[in-house]
Amino acid sequence: MDLSNSNTAKNLADAFAGESMANRKYLFFAEVTRHLGMTELSKLFRETANQETEHAFAHFRLMHPELVVNDIASLSQEEKKAIATRCLELAIEGETYEYTIMYPGFTEVARADRDEKAVVEFEAQQVESREHAQIFRKAAHNFGLLTPIEHHHARQYAEALQSLDGVAPVQKAKSGDPATQKWICRQCSMIYDPVVGDPDSGIAPGTPFEAIADDWYCPICGATKKTFVPYEEAVAA
Repeated sequence: MDLSNSNTAKNLADAFAGESMANRKYLFFAEVTRHLGMTELSKLFRETANQETEHAFAHFRLMHPELVVNDIASLSQEEKKAIATRCLELAIEGETYEYTIMYPGFTEVARADRDEKAVVEFEAQQVESREHAQIFRKAAHNFGLLTPIEHHHARQYAEALQSLDGVAPVQKAKSGDPATQKWICRQCSMIYDPVVGDPDSGIAPGTPFEAIADDWYCPICGATKKTFVPYEEAVAA
């Protein structure tokens, strides 16, 4: 579908919002009627909510065709990462909008209306949205960390394959310079690069591994600093 027509794009977004709201509303009604002992009515609301979800999904697929997966087996690991990364980007965008614009604005209006219950609710949601955005940013960061890990694994397998054919192993060496010496986690193969650091954990770029506090842990698997060993890189022929 051609979404170059801005009106169609807006209508799809509005339809998605409407179906999504109907889903949550009917689930709420299902809970209310369940507590009232009206089992069949609660079941009806829940079934209808599920149908509204499918309607919302259909709209969202048209809004974001880049996220539509028809044949998972045909996707490369990079393509899978690209799709997951896009999901995280959209999640971060939504949560950031909520805590920077939407809820602060709603809070001010509620305060002007002297509706203290609404003020408390909006402020709580603002904090939660900020936390969600941070979690999604962390997940996106971890996707970036996985790339050198997989490169390392691929190189190991390639060297193992070559050794089966009688090819001498590639010579490796440590950097020797703390400012550039990388360290690798023996548990998950996460590679710490001092040039990049680990900003999400408060480790600034340019921080040698030895200068990191002992209570630092692997951002991927949570292993302690002691789990890391110097990373030996292939020596150029």
